[in-house]
Amino acid sequence: MRLERGPGGTITGRIAGTPSYREGKVVRVGEWLGEIGRGWSDFDRISVYSDSPNDLPLLERATDPVATNPSPALEAVARERGWRILRLFEQ
Repeated sequence: MRLERGPGGTITGRIAGTPSYREGKVVRVGEWLGEIGRGWSDFDRISVYSDSPNDLPLLERATDPVATNPSPALEAVARERGWRILRLFEQ
């Protein structure tokens, strides 16, 4: 996330551009890929790891979505869609 800067470089407290939240994460990754001369279609496999349903737009864009220590809501979606569920730090 980039913070907006005002005159003299002072931080305004607002976000510059698209916030890195929900659909905004897909936009921001696309922008980053463009900055390095790449695009989503340049990759045969894209892995995304998340614990939150807020990341569903990004997980849905991935070829290998992984619900990692998922919230109950994300775990339900992952099970319904057959996504891998990764539990870290559990014995």
